[in-house]
Amino acid sequence: MANTNIHITETEPVVVAMSGGVDSSVAAALAKKNGSNVVGVTLKLYDEKKVKGSKTCCSGSDIIDAKKIANNITIPHYVLDYEKIFRENVIEPFINEYNSGRTPIPCINCNEKVKFLDLIDFAKNLNAKSLVTGHYIKKVKVDDGWALYVPSDEKRDQSYFLFTIKKTDLEFLEFPLGEYNKDEIRELAFNLDFHLHDKADSQDICFIPTGDYKAFLNKHSETQSEGDVVDIEGNVLDKHKGIHNFTIGQRRGLGVSGPKPLYVKEIDPSNNRIIVAEKEHIKSKVIQVENINYLSEIEDKLIKVRVRSSGKFLDAEISKSNDSSAEIKLLESETAVSPGQACVFYREDIHGMRLLGGGWIKSTN
Repeated sequence: MANTNIHITETEPVVVAMSGGVDSSVAAALAKKNGSNVVGVTLKLYDEKKVKGSKTCCSGSDIIDAKKIANNITIPHYVLDYEKIFRENVIEPFINEYNSGRTPIPCINCNEKVKFLDLIDFAKNLNAKSLVTGHYIKKVKVDDGWALYVPSDEKRDQSYFLFTIKKTDLEFLEFPLGEYNKDEIRELAFNLDFHLHDKADSQDICFIPTGDYKAFLNKHSETQSEGDVVDIEGNVLDKHKGIHNFTIGQRRGLGVSGPKPLYVKEIDPSNNRIIVAEKEHIKSKVIQVENINYLSEIEDKLIKVRVRSSGKFLDAEISKSNDSSAEIKLLESETAVSPGQACVFYREDIHGMRLLGGGWIKSTN
């Protein structure tokens, strides 16, 4: 955990993770309205002089916005320097995964290794009652404890990014925005006279605000050797300048053509090859998932899964290999399922679509 040396006077505080956006600002205000002794905390994740952009989170301007909101609602606010932790647990794995032919999701790594690990420890060290965030997800009391559900505003659903939360931490975490939609949150911010009520949502990978991840990887990766672009029969079609320039399902920028459009079917780091195929050959029905985190017992094999954050719920059957890995059989094939992405598990019940857990896609066929 980062060395903070923070001493607070509030008894049984509620710690609110404030990113400097409208959502976490309203979450802090709602916690204060409930009568809690709120302490706002913002993480400094990177050097804002090196990373500039208007749609990032936790940048220098976001830290200033968070402090303004804290002053507005009269709560103490602290900035924690997590630059080293963020670099080691999010940025470096992002680079390494791409160089290994996988497609990572840095936002999930940030939630797992920073926000819901280190920050939970920080809050508990302050003897806090809870840690509050501005994520769009619902927390519901059920027969077997606490459970997480897709929020009321399904367009803002962030459950896919939160499957790594530990079941033992659910009681300590609070998600007050789960019952709101985004328009209601902006209206609340406006009524509270928050200057950021119409602030744009963060949309990019925060440390790559331009969205040009290829340029970022080329700058921060070791020189990649040239390799072959081949079809599914092994015929060489062209050369590539590094496997980190490709993702599963990619069509543009391949430099090859055929009678029908070609897509990246497989990235083969062992042989430094990119394998391309027509669309019908990039569909998968079986997914091997590893490093699974369960938020609920899965008694029935029939579940629903998501294999991308904005994807639809897919009917599937789960067969556990052991406590941390499983085979997922989709009832209907899905296009461009990529190793390195997450496969997240759900089941619908009387409370809505429940988040059961999830893991990382190891391979597909």
